[in-house]
Amino acid sequence: MCGIVGYIGRQDALPILLAGLHRLEYRGYDSSGVALHTRAGLKVHKAAGKIRQMEQSLPRRLKGTVGIAHTRWATHGVPNDLNAHPHLDCGGRIAVVHNGIIENAPQLRAELEADGHVFRSDTDTEVLAHLIEAIGGELDQAVRQALGAVQGTYGIAVLDARQPDRLIAARNGSPVVIGLGDREMFVASDVAALVRYTEQVVYLDDREVAVVDAGGYRTVTLDDQPTSKSPATVQWGHEAYDRGEHEHYMLKEILEQPEACERTIKGRLDLQFNTAHLGGLNLTPRDLLEIKRVKILGCGSAYYSGIGGAHLIEALTRVPADAEPASEFRYRNPVIEKDCLYVAVSQSGETADTLAAVHEVQRKGGRVLGVVNVVGSSIARACDGGIYMHAGPEVSVASTKTFTCTLVSFALLALYLGRIRDLSPAQGKRLIDGLQRLPEQMREILRGAEGVRAVARKYASRGNAFFIGRANGYPVALEGAQKLKEIAYVHAEAYPASELKHGPLALICPETPTFVLLPRDHLYEKSISSLEEIRARRGPVIVVTPPGDERLPGKVDDILAVPASEDELAPILLTLPLQLLAYYAAVELGRDVDQPRNLAKSVTVE
Repeated sequence: MCGIVGYIGRQDALPILLAGLHRLEYRGYDSSGVALHTRAGLKVHKAAGKIRQMEQSLPRRLKGTVGIAHTRWATHGVPNDLNAHPHLDCGGRIAVVHNGIIENAPQLRAELEADGHVFRSDTDTEVLAHLIEAIGGELDQAVRQALGAVQGTYGIAVLDARQPDRLIAARNGSPVVIGLGDREMFVASDVAALVRYTEQVVYLDDREVAVVDAGGYRTVTLDDQPTSKSPATVQWGHEAYDRGEHEHYMLKEILEQPEACERTIKGRLDLQFNTAHLGGLNLTPRDLLEIKRVKILGCGSAYYSGIGGAHLIEALTRVPADAEPASEFRYRNPVIEKDCLYVAVSQSGETADTLAAVHEVQRKGGRVLGVVNVVGSSIARACDGGIYMHAGPEVSVASTKTFTCTLVSFALLALYLGRIRDLSPAQGKRLIDGLQRLPEQMREILRGAEGVRAVARKYASRGNAFFIGRANGYPVALEGAQKLKEIAYVHAEAYPASELKHGPLALICPETPTFVLLPRDHLYEKSISSLEEIRARRGPVIVVTPPGDERLPGKVDDILAVPASEDELAPILLTLPLQLLAYYAAVELGRDVDQPRNLAKSVTVE
């Protein structure tokens, strides 16, 4: 959500700022703007809508070597030109861009207005510009004092026309990264904005402030205590963020799943002892033997993958496991058990609700592992250990390869925990063999994409859809419905197949297709019974299943075939046709596939 870019150096700043904003479009936004220090002073241009609309309003000759820019996802105030960032103080010399929410903004605004400050927007962010103005003095000191007065989350960059030799950046709950260059420096909310210009970055911690000039940076706490930072090397080059020959990032990322799966597995299979090698957990086998329960926390697709992970862990370790939305967990005063292992799942590693849940567990003495994709992200750094999935950059708002790589990560974790306990070497080898087959099986599914496209065209115009699955098929049904809702804007609901007769069956009709997840496991025949109940009410049925049952063509309308796999790994393969289905349905309906309305890639506010 929202994007920040800043530059100070020798080059013309505007092209760098605009290129960075375009790199951050995937995060979701509804307006954009830039503030540039020029020979004529501070110039600000902003507009609602896509970045190209703001670009069209820019003067042809707008030059400067220092600037900040922003893409906004509305929280306080409707999306319009006035509410777009950057925001200015009364004198028009201090510009602020901000990700997050200032919770006490109404009180601060009232105090500032009483002192004569005039506000131009409905945002919480503008409060910061006026606070800095009211405090005055050196910019870094004023910013620190202003941030000390606010409550809430922030990632900010500040430019002062009277002190144009520096930028100030700070974070609390919303990511900020500093890029290191040769006599030039960069600021951003995401390394994606910087990878074209630098490989060396520094991640700010909560309640940390950076003073950035063309020659370098220094960091301090809010109370002006110096902090020490070590640069990190960016994991992916700028080519990984390009769409290449593909029409959409989402399609590119769906097709990248075999290679992403290989990266997740690489170096993590122990063929000698038929187990997994997960050195990043920072837990000894003795520690893991003491675990009596596993609880997985995530939001959206991460939560659905957590349900799948809980099934895997419980099946292979015989340790009770469940998943819960992190957004609910953090608010219900949860009981934290010392013998429970908590696992936080987040593609971006910046999901605000999940990060808050991690902090809640740790405040109460619990241990948290992270399953994340972004090295150096907030959740990765906050957790006690974990698994990087190495799926590669995911630009489309809809999660695809990170969902399947999360399931693969949970399979590795379940294998490792199971072999520490009672899972036999033979069972371990069976799962390892299944994991090694996954990438090629994914390629086989993707080679059949045109068949999925035909099914998508057939049903895209339907206003509603059901997705059902039993046991480990249920989280795949949830994810399939989520994808169709997210990018095709088709109302879709997911249910356990066993719950169909307990209410949802009333909505089955010839106009509503039902997508049935049908792995060839011990519940296969029971799922066939659910299928029959739908057919008896003339509901169209599309099954996602391995081939081989000669009864199916006469019982269903369409079949999306996947290769047979080990039962525990079937959800990974069942997911791919549903991703393609949602993608092709969205294309058929003319949707904005990579940036669906009202959504953002990284949800960094509550």
